[in-house]
Amino acid sequence: MLSELLQGTDVGGFLLIQDSCSYSGRHLLKSFIDAALNREEVVHVLGLDVSEEELKEGLKSFVFQRLHFHDAYADPLGWTDNSPFTVHQFSSSRLTELLKQTAPSKPATLVIDSLSWVLRHISPTAVCHTLQQLKKGGAVRTIIGLLHEDMHSRGIVGSVCRLATSVITVEPGTKGEEALAKITKRSKSGKVTQDEQIFSIRKDLTVTVLSKPTNPGHKRSTTEEQVDPTANLTFNLRLTDAEREAKEKLALPFVFSKEKKTALLHSGPGSGKILYEPDASDDYDQEDPDDDLDV
Repeated sequence: MLSELLQGTDVGGFLLIQDSCSYSGRHLLKSFIDAALNREEVVHVLGLDVSEEELKEGLKSFVFQRLHFHDAYADPLGWTDNSPFTVHQFSSSRLTELLKQTAPSKPATLVIDSLSWVLRHISPTAVCHTLQQLKKGGAVRTIIGLLHEDMHSRGIVGSVCRLATSVITVEPGTKGEEALAKITKRSKSGKVTQDEQIFSIRKDLTVTVLSKPTNPGHKRSTTEEQVDPTANLTFNLRLTDAEREAKEKLALPFVFSKEKKTALLHSGPGSGKILYEPDASDDYDQEDPDDDLDV
């Protein structure tokens, strides 16, 4: 599945790469940039985490003419007047205008490195709204974003993941340069596919899928064996036909018969009176208890 995503994401799709402090997803992000450039796509990188030089490291120089880096790394908050792009300009209208300046006639691939920087300074609601508008717009072919999962609350991460058509969560592998990718892909019909793959990235940013985990702990079988819970009991819970017929004929004590209901609903003469016979031990005073209140 990882190889399929590298070959080309769907038009209008949003690919999210999740990493943490235990394993960086930037190398995988650069592999997706390299794959898009090799398909002769125009790629715009909104750089917030690293400089342009660091991002281009490992990429082939002859593809740089199709790679447009918008520097928000040097001055992300716009403290100077000559900042090319600031985090507060993260809106669908501003980004669409920025993309159309270099490739007005061809939808481009937008890479956000990283969404964590944006989410730290703009409300998650506004960020999700912008991403949703970019997916619908015609200027962006595909959005590829990097998100540092351990920098945000579970609710923020979940909101961004629900917008994504594909989510790749990367974790360190058990051997050397290997890494584990947990992939969740949502099709247009609503079908969700999940997979795990072990991969490695070469110096030329080529991704090699090695194998699947031998013991994926979180995976569940799609088919469950039907087990009869009464199979090995020492007593029988089932009734024979004769027992079932006798059970149905049995008159339960709490069920009112027709005669009993009629007697209760249609009371005879003298009904409703309260008859009380005093007991010998009752403490009853014949005097008026309120005679001292008479004026």
